[in-house]
Amino acid sequence: MNSVIAKITTDLEEIKKIKNNLEYWSARDLMKALGYKEWRKFEDVIKKAKTACISSGVDIMGHFVDADKMVDLGLGKQRSTKDYMLTRYACYLIAQNGDSRKPQIAKAQTYFAVQTRKQEINEEREKIIKRIEARERLKETERKIEGTVYKRGIKYSRDFADFKDKHIRGLYGGTGISTLKKKRKIPKDRALADFDSFLELKAKDFALAMTDHNIKEKNLVGKPKLNQEVYENSLETRRALLKRGILPENLKPETDILQTKNQLEDKSGEEN
Repeated sequence: MNSVIAKITTDLEEIKKIKNNLEYWSARDLMKALGYKEWRKFEDVIKKAKTACISSGVDIMGHFVDADKMVDLGLGKQRSTKDYMLTRYACYLIAQNGDSRKPQIAKAQTYFAVQTRKQEINEEREKIIKRIEARERLKETERKIEGTVYKRGIKYSRDFADFKDKHIRGLYGGTGISTLKKKRKIPKDRALADFDSFLELKAKDFALAMTDHNIKEKNLVGKPKLNQEVYENSLETRRALLKRGILPENLKPETDILQTKNQLEDKSGEEN
């Protein structure tokens, strides 16, 4: 049994193609690997797979791409035949809707189910890594701007708190730090950003980086001017988000950033 699974795995991996860093399978190549001899019958399976895709609420355009394949006729002659460029998900659906009496179909179902899960794990892992990196980047920007405003009039902890609150109010439509924490059920002693989505982390980083730049360029000094600058830049960042239909205060909090490293280890364990 293991040898049969190994063979179908090898067959399917050998016909996989890579273009612009994206993997895909030719339907014509897949047809042979799944034990089909007639394109007509295999195209019926593809149609069923498309229907299953639509029923799942997934856009088929990104998974079943019309393509032409040149076929040798002999004596140096070729003709164009209908083909599809298929994603891994499309191949999985085709295997699910294929003739279960064919041994290749049963093994392909297992192969694509396992490989699709691996891909999902990798994507989830990359998402976690990007969020952790964005949080660390924001910490760097926060340290940098704290150093900048300290030299220009904001020296006490309560003044730093006011400065940060102005930043949050500008970005979240007037909602302050304490109110936002209550809404999102975030502990008082934890930073809002530790529960931010990747988008929020990048938005905050951009607003603060812009503020740091403008403070230096405009040579701003004094708490009122510094607070106004961070508020205005945060407000402009908010306006950019609103134009794209994103309301920051309505975004849901993410998992505590301190727990994401454990998630990362779990994903790595699943991969192995």
